[in-house]
Amino acid sequence: MDIAELRREYCKRGLDREQLAADPMDQFTRWFEEVCAADVLEPNALSVATVAADGRPSLRTVLLKYFDKDGLVFFTNLESRKAREIAVNPRVSLLFLWRELERQVRVEGMAERVSVREAAAYFMRRPRGSQLGAWVSRQSSIISSRQLLEAKLEEMKRRFKDGEVPLPSFWGGYRVRPDCLEFWQGRPSRLHDRFEYRKTENGPWTIERLAP
Repeated sequence: MDIAELRREYCKRGLDREQLAADPMDQFTRWFEEVCAADVLEPNALSVATVAADGRPSLRTVLLKYFDKDGLVFFTNLESRKAREIAVNPRVSLLFLWRELERQVRVEGMAERVSVREAAAYFMRRPRGSQLGAWVSRQSSIISSRQLLEAKLEEMKRRFKDGEVPLPSFWGGYRVRPDCLEFWQGRPSRLHDRFEYRKTENGPWTIERLAP
């Protein structure tokens, strides 16, 4: 198989400066609503890139759980590799890839922990199985077998069988406050439309077209 021959043309639509909202989170809202309306699989999936103290980068996919003018929020185990790396270097990069619409959104910004109250409010909305799963998995730690996870799940089911599953002390969320966002729309001949928003000191966002 010659993977060099794997290619497709992006022809669904274009992106012009006049179409863009002045605020990038307003633009993100527009695109996110369009993605959801298009019935894209896991529209809230995003890749999160972090960097360790020794400069080694790492990347993983998580789920966006909500967003607003202040940023984008995801939840995780606070003892995971991503959490440890954010503690050392809170600057992160996010990437949304929506293949069906030939679109990407790239985000750069600072990650900060959400409050315990905010984390608890979301945790109580999770399905019970997901709540129990948060108690079971010491994310990123080495385990000997899947049977260990399943045994731990049964233990948690017994432990919390008579009431609500409480928020674990080692589980919470991060809000990424962006200072740079890029909206990418695929175009023919690899001449894609790219627009970058950058935050200015005490001023409005600047918007620049980037070469593809």
